Amino acid sequence: MPKTFTLKKGLDIRLKGEAEKTLREVTALHYAVKPTDLIGVFPRLLVKEGDTVLAGTPVFVDKYRDNICFPSPVSGTVAEIRRGDKRLLLEVRIEPDGKNGQIDFGAADPSKLLIRQRPYGIIANPEQSPKAIHVSAFDTAPLAPDYDFIVKGQGEFFQVGLDALSKLTSGKLHLNISHKTTAVEFLNSRNVEINTFKGPHPAGNVGVQIHHLDPVNKGDIVWFAGVQDVITIGRLFREGIYNPDIILALAGSEVLKTGYFKTRRGACIYKMVEGNVKDGNVRYISGNVLTGTQIRHDSFAGYYDSMVTVIPEGNYHEFLGWALPGLNKLSFSRSFFSWMMPGKKFTVDTNLHGGERAFVMTGQFEKVLPMNIYPMQLIKAAIAEDIERMENLGIYEVEPEDLALCEFIDTSKTEIQTIIRNGLELVRKEMS
Repeated sequence: MPKTFTLKKGLDIRLKGEAEKTLREVTALHYAVKPTDLIGVFPRLLVKEGDTVLAGTPVFVDKYRDNICFPSPVSGTVAEIRRGDKRLLLEVRIEPDGKNGQIDFGAADPSKLLIRQRPYGIIANPEQSPKAIHVSAFDTAPLAPDYDFIVKGQGEFFQVGLDALSKLTSGKLHLNISHKTTAVEFLNSRNVEINTFKGPHPAGNVGVQIHHLDPVNKGDIVWFAGVQDVITIGRLFREGIYNPDIILALAGSEVLKTGYFKTRRGACIYKMVEGNVKDGNVRYISGNVLTGTQIRHDSFAGYYDSMVTVIPEGNYHEFLGWALPGLNKLSFSRSFFSWMMPGKKFTVDTNLHGGERAFVMTGQFEKVLPMNIYPMQLIKAAIAEDIERMENLGIYEVEPEDLALCEFIDTSKTEIQTIIRNGLELVRKEMS
């Protein structure tokens, strides 16, 4: 039976630069498939520089699970294979040929779709059966894209994708929507259990939704997919081709003309931001300001990201900043008078306003994490690499994004998301 959840804990970060509801189409100069976006994958390369590929041609596979392959998003030529330290494969760059050539798969095997799982947030193992599958149809992160706008006109593919997912579990397929959701493509979905969530960020995080619907305990496996992943799956089953068209939101206070761009996964963002960003020192982020990854203006959007954010860099010293009224500063702890203007939108930069300090108990984290766990104790257990304590404190239920707000309000300037990711990787290696 559908459920409604009202979450009180959390924090909506109101920023300037929301993406306008306009859609433009862009063909990127290059596309890239990046193993670094895919946690838990050990790539074995299948192509070399100069090879010709079609959309759907496998570029690399997981060398420990060769039934999981990662295809090219476009037809063209493998322009460059970039490696890092110890020959770590960073990205495979593909120069499109403009012909949009595609492999015709015909009927596809749904067990080979690139879905992620909890715990660990890794690529799901197709040989395992999840106890449930979750799709979050809204995002509450700062300047997050509007999925009601993104899904418009793609209801057929979305439904076919849901139908395919429903066959992959003996449990429930959950479609989690916001109380503000208006898209009929979501509201009229079939073969799913529709659940409604209301509350501030991180109410849109799929991990928070799973926690309230059916928590992940030790030994449990839950799969999850994004809205645009479901559409890609639906297009594969309906048309028999791999067509990873997506819509990327371009947002942030430093963007001259925000909006949405129709492109493909792994697109270079250069054509989206060229001549469309204010002069000055800015930071490009694939994703949102809380959990995104810093990229260059000529780099590629992350595999699972649906937005690119541009904000000012914060590499400056602020003299006596703590002693000023701070009317233009966002503060959770009401350190500045800006708390008296609840509807105000802010321009934020990357300045940390101080360095790392002693990690002390403040009681603040519990106010922004709507999950029945003790975040401070979990973080300390992860720092100590105490696997038993991490298990007892709920490490299987969280991903770094779920504690991003804790990092944002942390007066100690601790890299909490990195700590949680390291803790998850330690547990995964120990349990494998």
